[in-house]
Amino acid sequence: MSVPAQKPVTQQAVNTRPVQLWVAQILAILRIELKKNLMKKRNIWIYLLAFGPVVVIALHVLLGSSDPGGLSEDTNILADIFQLFYLRLAIFFGCMILFTWLYRGEVVEKSLHYYFLAPVRREILIIGKFLAGAITATFIFGLAFFCCFGLMYAHYGRAGMAFVFSGPGLGQLFAYLGVTALACLGYGSVFLALSLIIKNPILPGAAVLLWETFHAVLPSLLQKFSVMFYLKQLCPVSLLPDDGLSLFIVITEPVSPWLAVPGLLCLCAAILIFACFRIRRTEISYLAD
Repeated sequence: MSVPAQKPVTQQAVNTRPVQLWVAQILAILRIELKKNLMKKRNIWIYLLAFGPVVVIALHVLLGSSDPGGLSEDTNILADIFQLFYLRLAIFFGCMILFTWLYRGEVVEKSLHYYFLAPVRREILIIGKFLAGAITATFIFGLAFFCCFGLMYAHYGRAGMAFVFSGPGLGQLFAYLGVTALACLGYGSVFLALSLIIKNPILPGAAVLLWETFHAVLPSLLQKFSVMFYLKQLCPVSLLPDDGLSLFIVITEPVSPWLAVPGLLCLCAAILIFACFRIRRTEISYLAD
C-alpha cells in the first residue's frame, strides 16, 4: 500500500507559524482581559474619574448662557479641563489603578499561575494584557471626553454646530482623542513595568506624578523622558504657563507632531520591552504578597 506523499514544509511556512500562533494568543488574552477590565467592580473609580467632568459641564450648560459669544471662553475651559484634569490627574491615576492591577491583581487573587502554566510565552502575556489595558483606558476616557465635548457645544445650537463641523471644532476633537489614546499608552506602559518591579504602586506612582508635573523645570534632555513633554505639544489649544513656575521653566525647543508621536511611541516601546524581559525572570510567590 502506497503512502500518500506529504507536502514539503518550506522555511517560510515554519517561520510564519509562530507569528500566527502569537497573534491568536494575543487576541485570546485580549478577549479575556477586556471582559475583566470593563466589568470589574474595583474599576468603578476609573469611571468616576472619567465621567466626573461630564456632570460639571452638564451643570455649566444648564446654568450658563447660550450666547455664541461665549464659544471662545468655553473652548478655553474645555482645554483647561482636558490638560489640567484629564491628562495630569484622571488618566494618570486611572492608568495607575488599571495597569498595576493587570499583573499585581493576578498575584493578589492567586491566579497568575494559570497563565504561567499555559503554553504561552510570557512576553505574549504582557503584550496582551497591555493592549487590553490600553483599549479599556482609551475607551473609558475617550468616551467621557467625547461627552464633555458634545455637551459643551450642543447648547449653542447652530453656532455650536458651525464651530464643530465648519470650524476648528472637529479637528480639535480628533486631536484630543488622539492625545487621550497616547496618554493611556504612555502611562499604561510605565505602570505596567512598575508593577513587575515594586509591589506597592503608591510610592513610585507619587514619584512619577512629581516627575510628570514638574518636568518643565528639568534640563531639556531629561524632559524628553517625560510622557507629558510630548502630550502637551499635541494638544490643539495651548495653556498659558503658571506665573509661579514660569521663572523656573527650562525652555525646550518644541517638537513637531511628526516627531512627538513617534517619540512617545518609542518611549512606550522601550518600557514595554523592559517589561517583557522582566517577566521572563519573574517567579510566583503568593506567600510574599
